Amino acid sequence: MTKIFVLSCVLLLAASGFVHGSHEKKKDHIRLFELKKGDLSIKVTNWGATLVSVILPDKHGVLGDIVLGYDSPLAYTNDSSYFGATVGRIGFPGDLLVSVSYILGKNSLSIIMKAKALNKATPVNLLNHAYWNLGNHNSGNILNEVVQIFGSQVTLFDDNLIPTGKFASVKGTPYDFLEPHTVGERINQLAKTNGYNTNYVLDGAKGKETKLGAIVVDKKSGRVMKLFTNAPGLQFYTANFVKNEKGKGGFVYQPRSALCLESQAFPDSVNHPNFPSTIVTPQNPYKHVLLLKFSTKIPHAFSHF
Repeated sequence: MTKIFVLSCVLLLAASGFVHGSHEKKKDHIRLFELKKGDLSIKVTNWGATLVSVILPDKHGVLGDIVLGYDSPLAYTNDSSYFGATVGRIGFPGDLLVSVSYILGKNSLSIIMKAKALNKATPVNLLNHAYWNLGNHNSGNILNEVVQIFGSQVTLFDDNLIPTGKFASVKGTPYDFLEPHTVGERINQLAKTNGYNTNYVLDGAKGKETKLGAIVVDKKSGRVMKLFTNAPGLQFYTANFVKNEKGKGGFVYQPRSALCLESQAFPDSVNHPNFPSTIVTPQNPYKHVLLLKFSTKIPHAFSHF
């Protein structure tokens, strides 16, 4: 493992030569990097610019790792769940130069994804696929974690989970997290997807400014995560398809053992002209900002849980 302790706490993972959306990386070149600032530390591998661990204290000062994953970086080369991976570039035309920066601040983690089309226009929708369990990666299900999502609408999908191009209000549905709710309160109403797996249209997402997208609270540990992004959408997923996955320390992950909050463009945007465009040209590069702020100060709106 390579340890990096730098004043700016910045790690840049760059990948070049993406030909038609693919990039070959030899497994013997896989490395693990560590960033640390105060009580917050992360580990990242250059395989898929993957976030391997996020370690921070709970309300008692006890350190814990709050993302699902594996002990060995090599395990990520055969990871069907894409734990912590940077995803969203699959088989599209043209060559793309991509970089992902991990930046530690005071109790914060910024993930900045940039892409430049080198020779032709191409769609780009990069996101980080971290699986969060604020109690600790091995603390079991996340049904008692409390979530607030600042999205009044969702994009609808058909029986095959393909977006239809239509929108629907969350009011009066299990998808309504405009006020805080526990994950488990209404999850069993979602039999079709065995849990949450939908894209929220974030309120106030008209420009490229960064705004608050979601808040997650784990009352037992006291950990709080606030998510800010410049993306228009946020995918909320409750690890519905993770089953019997042996992870860190031999702990076996199961459905609903974590939640994903993935800031993103709307899925299938290329086929729906009413969705914000994901086309990037050599003259119009791509930049996606995800800012995560951590604390043990529970917001007042969450105090009654």
